[in-house]
Amino acid sequence: MSDRPDILCLTHRVPFPPDKGDRIRTYHILRYLAQRANVHLACLADEPVDVKTRAALAEFTSRLAIVPLRRLSRNLRTLGSLLIGRTASEGAFRSSKLRTILRGWCDETRFHAVFASASSLVPYLQLPEMRPIPAVIDLIDVDSQKWLDYAAASRGPRSWLYRLEGRRLRGLEESLPTWARAVTLVSEAEADLYRTFCTPGPVHAISNGVDLDYFQPQLPAAEPTCVFVGALDYRPNVDGATWFCREVWPEVRRRCPDAKVSLVGRKPVSAVCRLGAISGIEVVGQVPDVRPYLARASVAVVPLLIARGVQNKVLEAMAMEKAIIASPAALEGLEAKAGVHMLTASTITEWIGAIRCLFADADLRQRLGGAARLFVEDHHRWARCLGLFGSLMDLPKEPAHARQACVFDSVS
Repeated sequence: MSDRPDILCLTHRVPFPPDKGDRIRTYHILRYLAQRANVHLACLADEPVDVKTRAALAEFTSRLAIVPLRRLSRNLRTLGSLLIGRTASEGAFRSSKLRTILRGWCDETRFHAVFASASSLVPYLQLPEMRPIPAVIDLIDVDSQKWLDYAAASRGPRSWLYRLEGRRLRGLEESLPTWARAVTLVSEAEADLYRTFCTPGPVHAISNGVDLDYFQPQLPAAEPTCVFVGALDYRPNVDGATWFCREVWPEVRRRCPDAKVSLVGRKPVSAVCRLGAISGIEVVGQVPDVRPYLARASVAVVPLLIARGVQNKVLEAMAMEKAIIASPAALEGLEAKAGVHMLTASTITEWIGAIRCLFADADLRQRLGGAARLFVEDHHRWARCLGLFGSLMDLPKEPAHARQACVFDSVS
């Protein structure tokens, strides 16, 4: 045992492997906290968890519990939550086993603070045993706005359901600053949006970083190739990739018959898989390492129609000195400048023109990529970005003594 403070961390998904937006952020936050405190991690799992994942989390946690969520019971809880006037998200992440574990941990350990990774975990923070513990809630994005954006882009019953979830979730988000020690979001744009409707209180913007040692520049690619990287079961990525491949890519291919685009990311849904039938499009799917696909591409494309927060796919491409074309929505949370660090495009014509321009101009690709790398080195180092988390949780500024060995709470 050490004299370091004990921090309870509660996450709505297993934060490993760091292969999608919320996992990347949460993983690095936990690693940062573990350098300064004993981290007791309890997380929910909506997919199988292998031995390697448990071992990776055990490396920096003092106690670990992974609670599986069964698909059928989760769907029933989601529906039940809606019927009683709560959000679908609260029902989706409700677990009696997790509540039991948290009560037991609170009886055994006096926690210095609690970190929660999403608003859907608020019901756990309101358990009697949890209420006295100072809480920092990382919303990351304003989720209520995401659902309202979905509603605006949908029709029929689906639009109604999305709007209902957005309104109820906004009610949940609104009151958090009245009792939490702090509420954090991924960008000033998200924090400013949140402040327009939340009650006054401690709201902070803490940006995402990027692993600059892992995402290193490679030799520049010469072939006319594009790459899109992102979870291919996530609606904004699916919609953006589908629009790009069906509306933009055929004309790019007509003007540049050798052009190719690769779609790289976890769990491609059927709508994405069908894009592989379009000439010049390769649906790669899930890979253990996205870097080779970024390295071999001359242009990284981020054609998101709906986006919230900071896009990790943009930061990773910038770190690898890639020339990037992104929609305005994909850049909203960044302070990077279009024309200096990347190009931006909105219409089909703008996208076609930007791609042809970069395919034809290796010097421009190199200038944009070099400026992008310098930008993330200056603004998006994880240690720099996460420093405020230590202050909000009243932790030492410098790494403390080594942690104790991990204890597993067995959950089936």
